[in-house]
Amino acid sequence: MTDLHTAAKRCLDATDPAEKLRLTHATWDALQSGQLRAEATSPAPDPIGTPGRPALPRLVPQRQVPHRGLGTPDGRAALVHAVAHIEFNAINLAWDAVYRFRHMPPDYYCDWASCANDEARHFAMLSNRLAELGYKYGDFDAHNGLWEMAEKTAHHDTARMALVPRVLEARGLDVTPGMIERLRSVGDENTIAILEVILREEVAHVAAGTRWFKWCCERDGVDPRETFLDFVRDYMGRNLRGPFNRPARLQAGFDQVELDHLTKLALAS
Repeated sequence: MTDLHTAAKRCLDATDPAEKLRLTHATWDALQSGQLRAEATSPAPDPIGTPGRPALPRLVPQRQVPHRGLGTPDGRAALVHAVAHIEFNAINLAWDAVYRFRHMPPDYYCDWASCANDEARHFAMLSNRLAELGYKYGDFDAHNGLWEMAEKTAHHDTARMALVPRVLEARGLDVTPGMIERLRSVGDENTIAILEVILREEVAHVAAGTRWFKWCCERDGVDPRETFLDFVRDYMGRNLRGPFNRPARLQAGFDQVELDHLTKLALAS
């Protein structure tokens, strides 16, 4: 196989987490070595559907996902599981960005395949930490918010770049420092070390979203700032949450004016 889109679909469709990780790392290695490229003759993408994932965790509405205190191993495991679920979804989101959107520059595909590779590594670290705490992925309920946004933006690469990396995944930049502080108060240095790696590397992933969102806007001849805010209003409604980690978001390509507007929208939500 030499077609990157076909390889991305194999990664996307894999249901077993270990197999998804194996395929992800192998596909990234093959792309780096020049064995894969986005072929112009690749069949058109299938309509978006449910990505490959195991039977568990059970997916429930976000408000039904239980919140537990971090003072017990169970509570810390629930937090680790929640982050692992986000990272598992992020693998699928990155591969769908490679598979679904065609005729993009080679660097676009390289960026999102690299993100998938990173997210797979993050998921593995979190899975190992769950095992240390006596649990495994699937032992807690989870929600499907990230993939629901992928479905809503499957028709439009500009909307996808705006809303998945720059809104939903960027939320991790906002909340992870608080998680780290809470974990520090209970002395969980092992989980903190993993979250610090993820936080550092997620800045680059959100930056990739910023880079390709702006590329799409330039291609389409639209203003990036106004287009982004329009997407946020149209798709997020009253569900935008703050406050925002301004230093991390500035590193990821946001500007102060954008962040001021986002703050006003979040306060109005």
